[in-house]
Amino acid sequence: MSLDSEAGGLGRGTDALSDAFYPLFRRLFDTDGEFVGDVEEKLAEARMSDTVELYLSRALAVGTLSGLALWLVGTLLAYVVFAVGLLTAESLSLGARIPNEALVEFIIAVKVPATIGLTGLLFGSLGFAIGFGTLVTIPYSRASARKREINMLLSDSVSFMYALSVGGLNQLEVLEAMAKAEDTYGEVALEFQNIINETEYFGTDYRTAIRNQAMETPSDELSQFLVDMLSIINSGGDMQRFLDDKKDKYMRTGKQQQELTLETLELFGEMYMTLSLFPLLLIIILVIMSMLGNADDIMLYGTVYGLIPITGVGFLVLVSTVKQDETGDGYLSPADSSARLDDTRKEGLIHLGFVESFVGEYRVFDRIKSREGTYKTKELLRKPHLFFRDNPVFTLVLTVPATVAVLGAALLTGAAPTTWEGMVGAPVWGTFLWVYVPVYIVAIPLAVFHTWNVRSRAAIIGKLSDNLRKLASANDTGQTLLESIKSTSETSSGKLADEFAIMHGKVRYGMSLKEALVEFNNKYHIPRLARTVKLITKAQEASSQITEVLSTAAQASENQDDIDRERKSRTRMQVVIIIMTYLTLLAVMAILKTQFLDVMAGLTDQAGSGGGGGAAGGGVSFGGGVDPNLLSVLFFHAVTLQAILSGFISGYLTDADIVSGVKFVVVLQTIALLVWMVVG
Repeated sequence: MSLDSEAGGLGRGTDALSDAFYPLFRRLFDTDGEFVGDVEEKLAEARMSDTVELYLSRALAVGTLSGLALWLVGTLLAYVVFAVGLLTAESLSLGARIPNEALVEFIIAVKVPATIGLTGLLFGSLGFAIGFGTLVTIPYSRASARKREINMLLSDSVSFMYALSVGGLNQLEVLEAMAKAEDTYGEVALEFQNIINETEYFGTDYRTAIRNQAMETPSDELSQFLVDMLSIINSGGDMQRFLDDKKDKYMRTGKQQQELTLETLELFGEMYMTLSLFPLLLIIILVIMSMLGNADDIMLYGTVYGLIPITGVGFLVLVSTVKQDETGDGYLSPADSSARLDDTRKEGLIHLGFVESFVGEYRVFDRIKSREGTYKTKELLRKPHLFFRDNPVFTLVLTVPATVAVLGAALLTGAAPTTWEGMVGAPVWGTFLWVYVPVYIVAIPLAVFHTWNVRSRAAIIGKLSDNLRKLASANDTGQTLLESIKSTSETSSGKLADEFAIMHGKVRYGMSLKEALVEFNNKYHIPRLARTVKLITKAQEASSQITEVLSTAAQASENQDDIDRERKSRTRMQVVIIIMTYLTLLAVMAILKTQFLDVMAGLTDQAGSGGGGGAAGGGVSFGGGVDPNLLSVLFFHAVTLQAILSGFISGYLTDADIVSGVKFVVVLQTIALLVWMVVG
């Protein structure tokens, strides 16, 4: 059976469930009620095509099925518990004296069945809530995600529309161009697609379509923009001036939003100082309680291997809800692009690019493909560092098997401890083999090539604003865009100037300027660069004199530069706070180990030898029986886990990219290892 037929069968099955539960929906919900209306609104904002009746009926069906499944699980679980004797009827005491003997006998008789039934009912209710609630929250989640992306891209989108308006496009052409820019402006373009589709396929005039979309969009800012645009259209106002004013407004709004985000992250940084020190305080308390014989080792293990990771991961999730990562993948794929451009984007280890389009037609192309594959393989083997620079994650293909081989060799030779007692006996060596060696083998190449990749791509952005200004100035003198690119490449330095020279050479050899620009963008695939290139390519289709367009692109780029500088300055302070907090924790742990545990172990050893009774077994124990070697392992593992979590949090704060934290992990772990080699 084909995939399409399977999907169709699944869809028909889902519709059948929805139809079966539609009467239940009519009985439970008021179709004109607030809840149904709210869900219907979120379905529209999330661009989900289901009607609210169909969707809620399906949610009831899923909730009922999951409830029945968990009811069965709960009932069987309770029955098994009583059947194997884990619970008995006598253990289910009501705690009350009942004078009526008949009532007592009845209660005793129904106590076990009632408990089983109530357990099944509890599990079933939980299953229904999970199934129904999950489906109901999906439209809310998708609408919220779309709102966030629209608000992030609105400033650049308005700049794009203003530049097109300056370039000579009328109102409808600007709307159509915005609707076709999905590869760059994502959800904003989809909102304008709704306007264009409504006018083309439903015969609605574009004023009414704009009004309808203003009511359906999840973003209040875009809704207000569409309402204001509609008033300008109805009054016959100056659309170009309106877009210019809105462009400036949203640039200011973007800076204000960035300021609010940075202030929130600063608050989170202060929270992290407290949260990360809490496990340390708890460990100290548990150690003192252990000396007094009043602590459970499980709490100590839970603090180190449970509380510390949960705290770090929870804070990382919290930061991700506020930190704004870059939207889009940075690739451009114009609707009218050539087959060569599409194949170039697919080019990689397996796909050989443009030649793939001709394979199978003539034998000569098969030979060309074979030669091309051989050439690419030789280039990869001759310059593997360039390949790993462009694809840092592919280092895992080499480092993960190398890690497995090293650990396997350590196991075969007996160098690595294979028991917990062996780890306690050699805490530094055991942890180094099982944790630090894998991290170093995997993380160091990944960190090096990822950092190289980021810096090489950032070199393009570094002088983007200046070069756009130069392009605008050259174009203003009467030069065409291609001539402006050539003169800018000759009077500038850096990586972007070299790329301009390459673009000029490609056009001289027959490639269109648009394709040369798109190919240049896809080589680096930076979302910010993609928005600039999209603006220029669209404007140059109408005219080669696009000075105002280039000036607008330069202004948008300069605004983004200001935001990036502020973000880097403020997040650098947050990273310093996190690293200093970790170093404080490491220092306290080291002092606790050397000045407290070792001293107390020595005193206990002297007392034991003086009294004629030392601790039995392998290690000195004191108080309630805590082994200082065991505590040394737990302390070392605590600072190691904290190093990993602090490193990833620092990287995510810096670049909104979890892989950026790998270099911080390597540095912080190395510090922890060096310290514990001295104190452990």
